[in-house]
Amino acid sequence: MDPDAVAKAFVEHYYSTFDANRAGLANLYQEGSMLTFEGQKIQGSQNIVAKLNSLPFQQCQHSITTVDCQPSGPAGGMLVFVSGNLQLAGEQHALKFSQDRQNQMSLVVLPRLGIRHGPSSSVHDWTM
Repeated sequence: MDPDAVAKAFVEHYYSTFDANRAGLANLYQEGSMLTFEGQKIQGSQNIVAKLNSLPFQQCQHSITTVDCQPSGPAGGMLVFVSGNLQLAGEQHALKFSQDRQNQMSLVVLPRLGIRHGPSSSVHDWTM
């Protein structure tokens, strides 16, 4: 399985879900998952989704510029770096963003991304 293809499929799934329905991201996190956002550490699936839902904008559109990944750890993990633009509703200019993700593989998410064989992904850590 090509790690770059897995990372790209995950990133496409994650950001399209973020843009359309942030609550739908809950199944991509575990109770041990952590989001670090502007110095604040938020742990657990429900707490992370609550934070994302509390952001001061409701409508947005991510435009991904780069997706870089590399293997991480002996259990099939993957470190993914994403950069791009975030267009907020009613704003003339897009914001630049970057995000690092540490994904750990399990048998839950990759089938949703159209990947049938090999490990699937469940997020452990995210730093924005």
